[in-house]
Amino acid sequence: MSSVIRANSNLAVANPWALVPPLGNLDAYISAANRLPMLTLEEEQLFARQFKNDNDLEAAGKLVLSHLRLVVSVSRQYLGYGLPHGDLIQEGNIGLMKAVKRFDPDQGVRLVSYALHWIKAEIHEYILKNWRMVKMATTKSQRKLFFNLRSMKQRFKSEDAAADAATHRETLSPTQVQTMARELNVKPEEVLEMETRLSGGDVLLDPMASDDGEDTFGPIAYLTDSNHEPLAMIEAHRRDVLASDGIAAALDSLDPRSRRIVEERWLKVNDDNSGGMTLHDLADEYGVSAERIRQIEVAAMKKMRAALADFA
Repeated sequence: MSSVIRANSNLAVANPWALVPPLGNLDAYISAANRLPMLTLEEEQLFARQFKNDNDLEAAGKLVLSHLRLVVSVSRQYLGYGLPHGDLIQEGNIGLMKAVKRFDPDQGVRLVSYALHWIKAEIHEYILKNWRMVKMATTKSQRKLFFNLRSMKQRFKSEDAAADAATHRETLSPTQVQTMARELNVKPEEVLEMETRLSGGDVLLDPMASDDGEDTFGPIAYLTDSNHEPLAMIEAHRRDVLASDGIAAALDSLDPRSRRIVEERWLKVNDDNSGGMTLHDLADEYGVSAERIRQIEVAAMKKMRAALADFA
């Protein structure tokens, strides 16, 4: 066992870029990312040109691995949105790989500066898609408000607390709205709208189970209308057609005796809500046994089912 450990240690020293084995948790991943060596300017330029000119994937991998710690650092800035840190890192890594793919070493810019934009862009997109069930920000100005409103509100609260504790408030004052709109180059109405949208939480439509195990009343009950649900309407129309035109077509496929037996046994209703003739009544009328009437009925029903299937 000790020889295996020594062999792995020697391998890590000889090749610090060797991929680490699967890790058990996020802390282990972050620790491994922070241990990966950083690149000098010369190394970065070399690997970038190898990837750009020769499509050297190993060189691209070294560029990505050396900047994993950057993704971890940037992702920590977005933990306040309540999304899993691991997911934020994963999205940031996608942005990093996109940056490496598009990086031009001849532009005179370090990869860390170039990749920062791509990492943040992917994390922003993930937050906007997953922070709420309803998409919050669709335009460029709304995105700008979304990611700056909370930090600027915190700044205003700190300023209020420093000036006078009594002025502390949860909502923005008219002066603060004007200041924020001017600094972010948006309309005051857009600031107020975004603040309202961010302050409102998601509402669970489905009923929640109470302590006694009973389902409580949920808002979904206000929205449900099974009578006008498209699939239900199609199915109801199909049943109506089968019950009218379909049954008529199926009865037309029977001979007169079989049709009368079926109508008397299944379709006829008297004024007193009683049914039609019994097996024995029909047997006496046709001069056969009740069992023979039952056999004719079974055969007729089978023929009608086939006719209904063809009609449908």
